[in-house]
Amino acid sequence: MTGKQIAIIGGGPAGLMAAEVLSLSGHRVTVYDSMPTVARKFLLAGKSGLNITHSEDYIRFANRFGQSSDRLCSALDAFTPDDIRSWAAGLGTETFTGSSGRVFPTVMKASPLLRAWLGRLEKQGVKVLTRHRWSGFAEGGFAFETPEGRTIVQCDAALLALGGASYPRLGSDAAWIAWLRNKGIDIADFQPANCGFDVAWSAIFGERFAGEPLKAVTATSAAGTFPGEFVISRHGIEGSLVYAHAASLRDRLANDGKAALMVDLTPGRTAQRLSRDLTRQDAKASLSNRLRKGAGIEGVKTALLRELVPSANLADPERLSHLIKALPIPLLRPRPITEAISSAGGIRWSAIDDGYMLKALPGVFVAGEMIDWEAPTGGYLLSACFATGRAAAKGIEVWLQR
Repeated sequence: MTGKQIAIIGGGPAGLMAAEVLSLSGHRVTVYDSMPTVARKFLLAGKSGLNITHSEDYIRFANRFGQSSDRLCSALDAFTPDDIRSWAAGLGTETFTGSSGRVFPTVMKASPLLRAWLGRLEKQGVKVLTRHRWSGFAEGGFAFETPEGRTIVQCDAALLALGGASYPRLGSDAAWIAWLRNKGIDIADFQPANCGFDVAWSAIFGERFAGEPLKAVTATSAAGTFPGEFVISRHGIEGSLVYAHAASLRDRLANDGKAALMVDLTPGRTAQRLSRDLTRQDAKASLSNRLRKGAGIEGVKTALLRELVPSANLADPERLSHLIKALPIPLLRPRPITEAISSAGGIRWSAIDDGYMLKALPGVFVAGEMIDWEAPTGGYLLSACFATGRAAAKGIEVWLQR
């Protein structure tokens, strides 16, 4: 190792990817993480299969990042979803594409990939120091609180990859905001992303149907119309289909003070057909029987209609058919950011140069969820963390050469 000394603060996907690139170039890389082990949120994501990237058309993929798509473009171009799959294969993790286009390891776990990755980094000379919590700038370097006490680290360049503000118990607590703002870095306040929402359920509905999934539905917001499923919670709604609309609904609530998710309970049937089939039902039959026979609806879908639709509309086949096709679920607020899968907000792009260096702090780079971008679930989050970690590492190499 004849290169420069690099400090990477944060041992998540972005930080570890940067460590891999920089150590391959011969630099002396040390990863500092506050937790007892690295990549804890990465491992948590693996409990549901580790959706590592997505297989959709690349142009469509690269535009999934909203207003940040242009700034992320070069990083994503340099480490595409196909590159991620090849990288994982090089670590002994083969992947497959699910029916939704999402890409998973065939073993449906994160731990084998992480173990192989850390083994590779060790062979490349990367040092990983856990229980080292960054506590700010000091003496021209970086201060850490460790089990042995406070220590100051001096380095030739540093990468901050500390995550956003979701899942603080896993290390992403956004404590770094104050230290960077004191240095003049412009930071947008964090908000929950890929989150659930509170709904004013009746006590009976919330208790009876919490945990029940609504399957084979479509949902519509300003983000578009998507098929899928979501779950009733005691507090409201959550799940992948809700997360696909979360940014749009969150912003609508902030701007207008109200928002609703429009749900089609029977995507395969038209309102006209529903109206005709419901009209044919015996008016003396129970609502449950009429919905089951005339609309193919039962269980939690029937209960949701009872919860949200006035009795007069339930008795009118034409009105009921239109509500089955476009049932508004009025939302109160997003769930707390500590429960969110990810966060929106962070260091604004205007504070970062094209090499992912902070303009106000030469030699200090950033990557991952610290930056003000957001993406839907479905592998987009991890893909951008990998890509920005790699792009920041390349930025460090260019800066050091100067």
